[in-house]
Amino acid sequence: MSTEQRVAIVTGAARGIGKGIAERLGRDGLHVIVADLEGAQAGVEETVTAIEHAGGRATGAVVDVTDEASVDALVEFTAEKAGKLDVFIANAGIAQVESLLDYSSADFQRVLDVNVTGVFYQYRSAARQFIKQGGGGKIIGAASIVAFRPFALLGPYSASKWAVRGLTQAAAMEWAEHKITVNAYGPGIVGTAMWDLIDEKLGAKQGLAKGEALAENAKSILLGRVSVPNDVAQLVSYLSSEDSDYVTGQTILVDGGIQFS
Repeated sequence: MSTEQRVAIVTGAARGIGKGIAERLGRDGLHVIVADLEGAQAGVEETVTAIEHAGGRATGAVVDVTDEASVDALVEFTAEKAGKLDVFIANAGIAQVESLLDYSSADFQRVLDVNVTGVFYQYRSAARQFIKQGGGGKIIGAASIVAFRPFALLGPYSASKWAVRGLTQAAAMEWAEHKITVNAYGPGIVGTAMWDLIDEKLGAKQGLAKGEALAENAKSILLGRVSVPNDVAQLVSYLSSEDSDYVTGQTILVDGGIQFS
């Protein structure tokens, strides 16, 4: 492997899975650009500090993935600050727990803007930078178990993650000639704020106490436990490394055995 430090961007890295991914890549020896919204910069600084305290190198950045110019500016900032880009992890995403009958048009569009259009902006900007540099690169997107099997009360989110899976395959086909690999990771039930909200909404609908709906869903996990961000981060570490150079166009589930692809 090259001794030159590799550079990765992680969006949505102020908390949750994105934070876990950024910290793992820092331990792997990459210079991590920790990016999130303006309002999440306290979390960004926490992630940067955690990486630095572990002996890694990190730089905080602001990005709004629904803004094409903001995504392009993030890639340009990275190229100027770190000299290049090797890995782009399009982790930023949102979910809203609501029945389809009650979903507003504005909320539906917001999910698509972040989870689909935003991923497209990130994929495209990263690919343009890789092509400009020459030598290929790695693009990794955030899908979900719902890219294979939708969940009730997560209809628009499920649709958006199916779209990420399709976009990942199409991008892999188009950019292989540039030695760019494009893959996605599909978490299952993770102990994050999103699943706390799902538990709350399902509990209200089904008359269950806090934690009971999550526990009921967790029964489907073959490995017997809800996952943590590091479970996902370990897969992303592999997809970011040279060990995965012959893997492209895949959405890989990391769900403890709920869904078989």
